[in-house]
Formats: sequence, structure tokens, C-alpha cells
Amino acid sequence: MQQIFNFLFKNSYRMLFLLLMAIAVSLTIQSHSYHRSKVISSANFLTGGIYQRINDVNEYFNLKTKNEELALENARLKSILFNQKDTTKVPLLDSIKGVKKIDLIVAKVIHNSYSSQVNFLTLDSGAKQGIKEEMGVINSLGIVGVVEDVSPNYATVLSILNTESPINAKIKKSNHIGSLIWNGKNTGFVQLIDVPRLASVRKGDTIVTGGQSTIFPENINIGTIENIYTDDETNYYTINVRLFNDMTSLGHVYIIRNKDRNEILNLEKKTQKQNEQ
Repeated sequence: MQQIFNFLFKNSYRMLFLLLMAIAVSLTIQSHSYHRSKVISSANFLTGGIYQRINDVNEYFNLKTKNEELALENARLKSILFNQKDTTKVPLLDSIKGVKKIDLIVAKVIHNSYSSQVNFLTLDSGAKQGIKEEMGVINSLGIVGVVEDVSPNYATVLSILNTESPINAKIKKSNHIGSLIWNGKNTGFVQLIDVPRLASVRKGDTIVTGGQSTIFPENINIGTIENIYTDDETNYYTINVRLFNDMTSLGHVYIIRNKDRNEILNLEKKTQKQNEQ
């Protein structure tokens, strides 16, 4: 305690000076609007900067949640789009409600192979989320693959980068149909085969899903024509297609659930059985 008194006694003049200066500055600020505004502005700048830093940190840690929210919103909007007969028209507000023929399930790619002849992806959602075998998988850029196997919480997807599973596709401009395959060479390109020579094809034309299966709706993007080759023996084109998707870097995907799929397949099986008898 004696040391404190000694310190105050030795520095009494300095402390008195600082006290009087603080009082003078305070009176100056209160009596002059210009000085008051400058002080408030400086204080706001300081606290605003601190709050901005805190907000930046909070936003960084909330990125995962925001990404998932955006993915769910994308799924909802795509579901509305796929259920429109004319996708150039603005959807009606009441089309959001009710049961749709095609719904989307959101999942995240947790494993992705692209270096073999038959490549697979693993998703962090499975049967509990409604995923079943042979459902189409897409993302915001285009098709990704087809569900191969499902467990309660996970699913594997046969990537479009495989040499064993053709997908129905077409040239968007002319509607000429072909089969989409992969020659196993370049992860950025797939091949559209069995396109008739009478088809009008040009470099840069868009390739989309053909809609002749219950896996993918019609007109989902795939890529653009890069090269065109002619097979003189079969009289068909083989088209090299540059993918819209970077198949080596995939995040959130959407699994397409076509509610009419079983009805269509059962009807087709019935018709085929009747014709075989």
C-alpha cells in the first residue's frame, strides 16, 4: 500500500495534467459538433472493423451450412423445371406444391474415381434418404452418372466415365438420338455414337439427354461437340463431346427420383411379354 502512495505522490503532477487534459478534450468535443462527429466516426470505424472481422469468421464457419441450403434450394428449383412441359415458360406458383413426377434428392460426393475404365462415385446418402438403384445423378452443370448400389446411408454411382454403360443422348438442335459412351482415354470427353449420317452436326452444338429412358429427364446438359468422325462401314457418326462437368472435381449432386418409373417399366415388361407369346 505504501508503494502505491509513493507512486501517486511522485507522479501527482503528471496525473493531474492528464486529468485536466482529458476534461478539456471532453469539454471541447461536447461543445463543438465538428469534433464530436469526428470522434464518433472514428469510434464507428474501429468497432465496425472489429464486427466485420467477427462476421467474416462466423461466415467462414457457416459455409458448410450455407452450401447445403443452396444445394437444397437448387434441388427444389430443378424439380420444378423438370416437371414443366415447356421449360421456356415461367413456372406457375402453385406448381411448387403437391406431388411431382420427378423429385431430387441432395447428396454429397465423398469419393470419386476417374482413373480406371469403369469409375465409381460414393455419396453420403442412401436408402434412408430415398435413393434406389438405377436413379440418375446430376449436378448444376449436367449429368454425372447412374446409381449402382445402395446401403442404408450411402450409395455408389456408376460414373459417365465408364466403358460399359451407354446413356441415351441426343443433339439438342436436331433431336437426333445416339448412345453416349466413354472410350476410357480423356476424363474431359465422352463419345456419342450411332448418330445417323443424315443428322446435321456442327462443332459447338450442345449434347443433352435424350429422354428415351426413365433414368434421366429430357434435355439435361451433357456437353458440346468437339470433333466429328465418320464411320464409312456403318454410315454413322462418332462424335467427341466435351463435357460441361469437370468429372475430377465434384461436390453436391442431385439424385433424380422419377415417381412414374415403376409404372412405365411394368407396362413395358407386360407389353414385351405379350409380344413374345
